[in-house]
Amino acid sequence: MGIAFFCIFSLLALPVLQSAKILTVCLIGGSHYLLLDEISHNLHQHGHEVRMLLQLGNPVITGFSYGGRADSYKMSTWSLGEKYIQEYNGWFLEQQTQFLLGRDTFNAFLNFTWHLSYQCDKLLGDKEMITFLQREHYDITILDAFNPCSFILAHKLGVHYVAFYPGSLNGPMSIALPSPVSYIPVFSSQLSDHMNIWGRAKNLFYSCLAPVGQERVWTTFRQVAERHLESGSPPGGLDELHQGAELWAFNTDFSLEFPQPIMPYTVLVGGMLNKPAKPLEQDLELWISNFGEAGFIVVTLGSMVSSVSVDPLLVELVAGFSRIPQGVLWRYDHKRWPSNLDRPPNLRLVDWLPLNDLLGHKKACLFITHGGQNSLFQAVYHAVPVLGIPLFGDQFDNVVRAETKGLGLTINPTQITRELLSSTIQTLIQDIRFRSSALSLSRIHKSQPVPPALRLIQWVEHILHSGGGSHLRPASLTQPWYQRYLLDVVLLLSLGILGPVVLCWTFCRNKNSKDTHTKIQ
Repeated sequence: MGIAFFCIFSLLALPVLQSAKILTVCLIGGSHYLLLDEISHNLHQHGHEVRMLLQLGNPVITGFSYGGRADSYKMSTWSLGEKYIQEYNGWFLEQQTQFLLGRDTFNAFLNFTWHLSYQCDKLLGDKEMITFLQREHYDITILDAFNPCSFILAHKLGVHYVAFYPGSLNGPMSIALPSPVSYIPVFSSQLSDHMNIWGRAKNLFYSCLAPVGQERVWTTFRQVAERHLESGSPPGGLDELHQGAELWAFNTDFSLEFPQPIMPYTVLVGGMLNKPAKPLEQDLELWISNFGEAGFIVVTLGSMVSSVSVDPLLVELVAGFSRIPQGVLWRYDHKRWPSNLDRPPNLRLVDWLPLNDLLGHKKACLFITHGGQNSLFQAVYHAVPVLGIPLFGDQFDNVVRAETKGLGLTINPTQITRELLSSTIQTLIQDIRFRSSALSLSRIHKSQPVPPALRLIQWVEHILHSGGGSHLRPASLTQPWYQRYLLDVVLLLSLGILGPVVLCWTFCRNKNSKDTHTKIQ
């Protein structure tokens, strides 16, 4: 009886004994929040005590609640003052207009990172919040690696951390991922992995510019680190904080990513938001049935872009949609629809749409998207071809990968006309090659041995149980760049080869000079 009781007690206590206190850090809203929410919930479901630090006040997803989930992880929220939030949201809306006009500039990105560094300075200066987080004594932190502030915060809390990067492998440059420029496109190059000589030259040029751009971005965060870390900014700067992560998880996998080498400390977990489709609400099903075999198209330009503020572009989009037989379900803020613009009968606007369930519907025939990583993986999962309309950031690279893989086609927003839009839509729907490629990519993505959400949990638990990820980090992480690329060896060999040649040449030159002088005498 005593042994049986002990065994039952041990089994009941096992999840508690193996659970960990985990902090997830989300300082940016939109799709970043959707990913961190999913990660936090999955870890909670796996028996861990999870709390998310969520910064409010960033531009919100229209029609979506940021309240977390019932019976799931805990949440602590932090926000700046109302005046700054209004100014920031106004600036962000103006940037959306610029993106729709094709003006995605590096200066705009620098302005964005300035806002992030300002927010970071205020967060780290909030003694009440920092003290609360320090008192919790978390076992590990999972942070959004897009925002450098997350690394500074984890360092200030003195907690081991896992870096979750919401994009592809060509984002971070400071973690020594093998990146031969001959076939791995540099961020923002808009190249595929098959480049001609001009493409490789462009890629090399971008690879030289990238460190300069990163340094400009990190300068403001370095100043924040010096103000708020007791020991000042780490000697290796933000590079050192990046390299200090126990593990790097990337929101990608090789169903969409170009094949390339990865390191032991990297894990690919793209597609965590993908799930089997649930039945739609009755009114949506009824609307879809109106279009019969023609089916319907899903349109969303991202979680943060809920309207088109450029009237000529909106007119062309609506006119293009009016020319096709399919129904068009568009996530669009009703309040911002121009009163003088009529909607065609096949166009329906919704403030928020269940994207996963819609793409999984048997009548879904095309997905028009901005090219966000989450959206593309949901299209892959449900085998729906895509029409990419990239607006900013990594979206241009993302749609290049999708197009190279045969998943769809791309139109730049500045080139959209009603004729081009309608003809491209019909090409994507009628050409069987796009559906076939989508089905092939879906099989690749779904047939992986471990689903992405579980894969991340297993790796986080491995880091917890093994006491860190030092066994995964190669020496290249701490090598100076000239050692990593063997430039010191090249210099040594050059001296070893050229040295004797120079000595021989000097000796022969001096000897000839002496012989000539002797003959003259």
